[in-house]
Amino acid sequence: MNTQKLDQLRAILRESGIDEGLKFLNELTDHRYTAVYRLHDSVLKNLALYDKAGEVKPEYLAEVPLDVSFCQFVLRDGKFLTSDSARDERLDGHPYKGVMMAYHGVPVSDQRGQLVGTLCHFDLVERNLSDDNYQLLQQAGVVLRDFLATD
Repeated sequence: MNTQKLDQLRAILRESGIDEGLKFLNELTDHRYTAVYRLHDSVLKNLALYDKAGEVKPEYLAEVPLDVSFCQFVLRDGKFLTSDSARDERLDGHPYKGVMMAYHGVPVSDQRGQLVGTLCHFDLVERNLSDDNYQLLQQAGVVLRDFLATD
């Protein structure tokens, strides 16, 4: 399955850190962004973000109120996947429906098993995520707990 890629990710995280780990995950997809967000009260704070376009991180991605994020659904349901938010009826009434077009996210827990944030691929255009890459994203969400700083 994804054992080799997961081993590669672990090695990259150990040797080069989260930024390079996100780059590795992102290069396996068409998504522009791959990120880790940590929940602080009612705000998701970006811990690391990889942008395939190589641009400076947009300010609006640095901190996102939980109630307008797609990450809220990951934290509530254990995952959230949409390749085209404009056509996703689950997002009716959501302010970012049709704006953040693609979002594929999984939960990240800390060493104690407490849910602390999300790992996600996202884009401003419609993007699909293969089953293999989704499975790897899930596994990466578990592996990341060993590389996140504690509060």
